[in-house]
Amino acid sequence: MPTNKQQLLDNRPEGEAVAGNFRLVTTQTPELGDGQVLVRHHYLSLDPYMRGRMNDAKSYAQPQALGQVMQGGTAGEVVESRSPRFAVGDKVVGLGGWQEYSVVDGSQPGLLRKVDTTHVPLSYYLGAVGMPGVTAWYGLTKIIAPKKGETLVVSAASGAVGSAFGALARARGCRVVGIAGGPDKCRYAVKELGFDACIDYRQHPDVGSLGEALKDTCPAGVDGHFENVGGYILDAVMLRTNAFARIALCGMIAGYDGQPLPMAHPVLILANRMKIEGFIVSEHMDVWPEALQELAALVAAGKLRPRESIAQGIESAPAAFLGLLKGRNFGKQLVKLI
Repeated sequence: MPTNKQQLLDNRPEGEAVAGNFRLVTTQTPELGDGQVLVRHHYLSLDPYMRGRMNDAKSYAQPQALGQVMQGGTAGEVVESRSPRFAVGDKVVGLGGWQEYSVVDGSQPGLLRKVDTTHVPLSYYLGAVGMPGVTAWYGLTKIIAPKKGETLVVSAASGAVGSAFGALARARGCRVVGIAGGPDKCRYAVKELGFDACIDYRQHPDVGSLGEALKDTCPAGVDGHFENVGGYILDAVMLRTNAFARIALCGMIAGYDGQPLPMAHPVLILANRMKIEGFIVSEHMDVWPEALQELAALVAAGKLRPRESIAQGIESAPAAFLGLLKGRNFGKQLVKLI
């Protein structure tokens, strides 16, 4: 059995996460038991939610355990199988974590899923046609529930979730405005993803300035918003909301280091009879097949062209993850292992 390099959570962050919170180890992959499969990971998924799980704090999920492999999505290939459900060579996605190999019980539903890479690249199953894409689909269809012609805004617009949201919203005939960091990301959102407009938040570092930019790009106001960041970005969008606006609250990356994120104008929730709903996409597995089917069709039709930032090797995972938290990635952040 092969040796296996793993990234462990060695200690918890005190404020901002740092490379010293992680530890790289090499272990021996165990022999397979009946019903088990050995998966060689081709890609690891790095996602903002992982930062919250590094803290020992009450949340929707148990904190990441110290001394254990960092949890996260993986895409790879079955290289050995003692399960009738999986054959050597099957391309699969699962939750193998930050390591080169994983041993998975093939009889447990939901732990491992075979995927078709004929028309969709394997890496996309960790992004546009995976959890991030389904996240965008759920927030759009089940919370915002837009009508044709409405104006929708999404923060972190060039990322894995934001780019999928834009394609899905455009397919429903909505006007879509993104918020992203830097001219390159905004240009990508408009030119390649089909956004109607994109605001560079780095040029608008406060509520007043960003609010004015939103006024220019959303002259009819904002009917729906998909929030990934929080902080002053959410405050600025709320100032532009119309009556009965809907906000899908997916992430608050601005507060992942522990600082409070007070809301500047909560009275708008009442004044605009606003709906704000947070959600965790893993609690809605029943919608995944429908969402994945639409997302795969958008990719196949060229209507969703996701970008990827790819770091090389398991050793690069901590630095790539810390860069993701700073917005240094362009599109879905992955680590390639082969």
